[in-house]
Amino acid sequence: MNALVCTEPGNFEYTEIAEPSMKAGHAIVRIRSIGICGTDLHAFEGTQPFFNYPRILGHELSGELIDFDDAPGFQRGEKVTFLPYINCGDCIACRAGKTNCCVNLLVCGVHIDGGMVDYYSIPSRLLVHSYGLDLTDLALVEPMAIGAHGISRADIKPGEFVLVIGAGPIGLATMEFARLKGAEIIAMDLNTHRLAFCKNSLGISNIIDAGKSDITERLSYITKGEMPTVVIDATGNRKAIHNGLNFLAHGGRYILIGLQKEEIMFSHPEFHRKETTLMSSRNATRHDFEYVIQNMVSRKINPRSFITNHVKFKDAAAGFSDWTDPLNHVIKVVVEKD
Repeated sequence: MNALVCTEPGNFEYTEIAEPSMKAGHAIVRIRSIGICGTDLHAFEGTQPFFNYPRILGHELSGELIDFDDAPGFQRGEKVTFLPYINCGDCIACRAGKTNCCVNLLVCGVHIDGGMVDYYSIPSRLLVHSYGLDLTDLALVEPMAIGAHGISRADIKPGEFVLVIGAGPIGLATMEFARLKGAEIIAMDLNTHRLAFCKNSLGISNIIDAGKSDITERLSYITKGEMPTVVIDATGNRKAIHNGLNFLAHGGRYILIGLQKEEIMFSHPEFHRKETTLMSSRNATRHDFEYVIQNMVSRKINPRSFITNHVKFKDAAAGFSDWTDPLNHVIKVVVEKD
């Protein structure tokens, strides 16, 4: 079968590999739609943590269920997505229901080869029904679930001011689920095109250009001098992560969804005097997936509006250099397979 392999930073190659064979407790999915994530773009750029080359990318996936073992309730030929996080089920995190941060976690397309292939094998327990969504919608469930999980971690109350730093797909997903919780959202990014999308497509009136020097003054004005009680980083940019604490209200929560490779540093006195709660948010759980699907089916969210590029699988390798260029105004790419 055909596979697209990231052989090293900046380079992809199409190659033929063996099709997966059926194993006990596993399912085989014919991959039909692949969302391109920041993780994939960072892998292409060589900035993704926990990563080795060569690697087949792809973890935002949907397809047709070809064969399976031990998957009650599923049928051959049905449209599915799946959790691309292979957890052990035995560690302290798994026993606590935190399968998203399993001690032995293997993320498809990061720690093991992912879904930029014709057929993909996954443990049957990770399959998720479509509930009537089509293949493009299903490929968007995983990135939306990342945002939903971050909002769950933040425990937002209606009326709270929530600053989301980074208006890429994960940041946009985060904003959408903050909206459903009744938050007053503030979107911040360097990319004015993405800020315009937040305003015109998501209806977010409070937008801040991170390249300007009056960020603190703008936040103070919007929040009537109190600053946001929740700040969420969805950039994975070290400088942005370091600055985020400065924008937080006293007693606030700082949630890091974005990930970068180096150490992070804060002023301890500033962190201490605000009694800041600092949290990371990693991946998502089955509950997050089901919550996302529920809100997509009911049309409370519409992640299709994020899609700026539809690309055939045969053209995907050539697209990455364009997709990483901010001047091309790319928000979300979906790769379609025949």
